[in-house]
Amino acid sequence: MASSNNNSNSSKRGGGDEELKEMTEISKTLKEGERIVAPSRRPDGTLRKPIRIRAGYVPQDEVAIYQSKGALWRKEMQSQEVPPGYDPDSHTKPKTKAVKRNERKKEKRHQQAALEKGKNTEAIEDGNMVKGALPDEDLGHASNSVKSLTSQMNELAVSSNPTVVAPSSDLVDASNMESLVQDIDKRIRALKKKQTMEDSMRILDIKKSQ
Repeated sequence: MASSNNNSNSSKRGGGDEELKEMTEISKTLKEGERIVAPSRRPDGTLRKPIRIRAGYVPQDEVAIYQSKGALWRKEMQSQEVPPGYDPDSHTKPKTKAVKRNERKKEKRHQQAALEKGKNTEAIEDGNMVKGALPDEDLGHASNSVKSLTSQMNELAVSSNPTVVAPSSDLVDASNMESLVQDIDKRIRALKKKQTMEDSMRILDIKKSQ
């Protein structure tokens, strides 16, 4: 009985020595990137052969599970704390001279556009300016011109009253009355137009003097 146990122990030791020798020989012929898994022990005490692993080999348990692009995108979206397309590095990077120059040009263009818009608005408002918005001197001129226009209109009305209000049935017929009224209307419109043009020219002169 004792002799059988000794024989089994010696055979185990002999098998282990052989595995170690084989492992040493394999390690001498290893290529770049290859490695050797040391021999593991069996339940009966004997050693398994060493395993050579080639370069780039990935065990089956360590192989990554395939994921579609949609799943990867959703996972990336969940991990991000910023909106899609936002680049935080662009805000942290120092601005170059060219970028600063472009920003200054854009700002100047915006300011110039705002000034031109303001000038156009002022011109429109000045064109539609009422008498109450004019200075006192301009109001005096305007009132004088209005008075002169009124007096001229009154003169026309007075001069035409004897003919229009109380025409002679022997001298003036209906057609002559209509032509006379039309003539008076034309004169009134011409005077009004002339007065409007004078007022606008006066406003322009005031602006130029300012």
